[in-house]
Amino acid sequence: MMDVWLLCVGALLVLVGDGSAQQEGSECIKANAQSCGECIQVAEKCGWCTDETFLNQGESKTARCDDMESLKARKCATATIENPRGHVHIDKDKDVTNRKKDQTDKLKPEQITQIQPQKLTLTLRSGEPQTFDLKFKRAEDYPIDLYYLMDLSFSMNDDLQNVKNLGTDLMKEMQEITSDFRIGFGSFVEKTVMPYISTTPARLSNPCTSSYNCTSPFSYKNVLSLTDQGDEFNKLVSQQQISGNLDSPEGGFDAIMQVAVCEDKIGWRNVTRLLVFSTDAGFHFAGDGKLGGIVLPNDGKCHLENNMYTMSHYYDYPSIAHLVQKLSDHNIQTIFAVTEEFQPVYKELKNLIPKSAVGTLSSNSSNVIKLIIDAYNSLSSEVILENSRLPEGVSIAYKSICKNGVVGTGEGGRKCSNISIGDEVSFQISVESQKCPSHGRVETFKIKPLGFTEEVEVVLNFICECECSKGGTANSVKCHNGNGTFECGACKCNAGRIGRLCECSKDEVRTEDLDANCRKDNGTDICSNNGDCVCGTCECKKRENTAEIYNGKYCECDNFNCDRSNNKLCGGHGHCECRVCVCEANYTGSACDCSLDTSTCLAKNGQICNGRGTCECGVCKCTNPKFQGSTCEVCPTCPGVCAEHKECVQCRAFGDGDKRACEQDCSYLTLVKVKGRDALPQPTDQSFPLTHCKERDSNDCWFYYTFAVRNDTPEAYVVEELECPAGPDIIPIVVGVVAGIVLIGLALLLIWKLLMIIHDRREFAKFEKEKMNAKWDTGENPIYKSAVTTVVNPKYEGK
Repeated sequence: MMDVWLLCVGALLVLVGDGSAQQEGSECIKANAQSCGECIQVAEKCGWCTDETFLNQGESKTARCDDMESLKARKCATATIENPRGHVHIDKDKDVTNRKKDQTDKLKPEQITQIQPQKLTLTLRSGEPQTFDLKFKRAEDYPIDLYYLMDLSFSMNDDLQNVKNLGTDLMKEMQEITSDFRIGFGSFVEKTVMPYISTTPARLSNPCTSSYNCTSPFSYKNVLSLTDQGDEFNKLVSQQQISGNLDSPEGGFDAIMQVAVCEDKIGWRNVTRLLVFSTDAGFHFAGDGKLGGIVLPNDGKCHLENNMYTMSHYYDYPSIAHLVQKLSDHNIQTIFAVTEEFQPVYKELKNLIPKSAVGTLSSNSSNVIKLIIDAYNSLSSEVILENSRLPEGVSIAYKSICKNGVVGTGEGGRKCSNISIGDEVSFQISVESQKCPSHGRVETFKIKPLGFTEEVEVVLNFICECECSKGGTANSVKCHNGNGTFECGACKCNAGRIGRLCECSKDEVRTEDLDANCRKDNGTDICSNNGDCVCGTCECKKRENTAEIYNGKYCECDNFNCDRSNNKLCGGHGHCECRVCVCEANYTGSACDCSLDTSTCLAKNGQICNGRGTCECGVCKCTNPKFQGSTCEVCPTCPGVCAEHKECVQCRAFGDGDKRACEQDCSYLTLVKVKGRDALPQPTDQSFPLTHCKERDSNDCWFYYTFAVRNDTPEAYVVEELECPAGPDIIPIVVGVVAGIVLIGLALLLIWKLLMIIHDRREFAKFEKEKMNAKWDTGENPIYKSAVTTVVNPKYEGK
């Protein structure tokens, strides 16, 4: 037992002696790699020295792992350095097809190649990306399969009439694009349960009004599998009848799912696959089935029996994500032919479904052929690369070199647009691994252009061990009683053993004597509570964030507990070493938050803080508290500079005031007279603060001057001529007053005369009116008595 203890103490001394070197060494040394395999996985620059005599007295075997330059500087021969490199190998590299439409020899779809290469193997080392080129070329006369999926609810009645001749008409149009074209037809309405349809017997047989004969509602029906017979399409479509349902959204997602997954029954070939989805309504999606008591998620499998979808009452509608996955897996490009009312809805859906397009369908579908042609041209003119799921720790980056030399990176590096038939574009694809996979050394993923059946198979081989490890000696006598495998010039310890020669057991070394060597300054904390004491030396703990590490002889250091500024470690302008910020150039302070750049303190005149303060951390600190502002340019409590020096300028330049007081109080001022205002200095011409002033004297005359302090001496440039206002012209004023009085008098007389005329006319009119209304009695005067008296005989009878 004593021998073992002595060996462990020896290992402790080796590790302790190497501690400072590890702390100050490169990333490779700090990783504490115990074997060549561990070393080459640290970083692409790390190498392992296999020379048995490489280590000096007191060095740990982890010192064998270092960057290439350091190993060579430490006298490790290049021939004894293990530093394997990755590479790319092309396994299948068939040239893209140069096919012409008018060729007599018609190639089968599987004989056409549009992407190159088809298979390659990448040998990856951690941290070392491998790049390869991928070429894509649209082949001329490429076969097309088009399936027309139509909403047959009652609102689409007039549309059905126009689609009945679609087969032959579309065949003629598509012949301009390809000589190998097939077309199919399917229809959908809704799930056959309440509340989507009425389940009363009468409504089940005829969901429309009694005056219109409709067929029974159904979820999805494959009317015609893909065929090259346009007449057959016309014949079967003309036999279709409209149906009906209760709610506005339709069950189109159920139909799309069945069209995608029922490849054999639909008749899809490995060619360009187009699905035209025609409707004038919205759609149901996952969760809506609960209204009808349907809670089972859509299983994404084919359930067509006698060309009818039989499980609509059993499975819920598919989700959008599920639909996207199936359309992508089966290389189907979707064209949504919808009415203008639902354009916004389907455009949002298009953004979620790669390689899809939206076209505006006229109210009666009369423009459907043009819509299909335009949408196909739009879809086929764009190539978008996608890859299957990558193995853990593997990343991929794309760079596109498109038509006319247009280069795309990031997400834009996955696609090229405006590609015509016969155009060739290329992509640079870079694959990098950050670590070896946890299971297996060979992984595979695929890259393919969306909407196309061709794909590139990429096989990944991971470099996880060095070549020298193949010649290792298990249980070697060089490794303390055979407790390790001697490989690559060092001992790779068996489980439970540690030390340079595997001389210590993890179970035996946890003693108080060895633990004392793991306490800093004879303290009580073992490895600063940030590690474990193993074989008399500290092994620091690992954190969940691999970028955060503990290090140091006693694990007393870390790279994440430094001061922060703006919620950034070391203010984002430095890095943390042993809990102290190491700042970048031009930054200082405990959190590297103090900038040494003085450009932000420069005033407009080129002086630092206008000469009134110091620049600290990129901010002006004004020496006089009266001044404020980003460059100490504002003094809210100061009297105006112009007002402050006004009296001295007046007495010095124009002799105003007490001459004796002027000579005593204003001698500090250097005064220069100039001819005119144009001769005054301008702020842009000076390297010191300059103020333009305009002041008024007791005679209401203006005078102009500038004030500045140059070399601590106040100076003023004064315009020698005063600017006095001209005196008033008396004659015009007198004439104006007299004329005003006369005119006012005449105006008053005219007004009085006018008022009198108006009054007289009103009185005369009143008199005339009363005269017209007067009535005089024309009978006898009542006081008149006639002199004649007439007597009448009462007996006289007039005979």
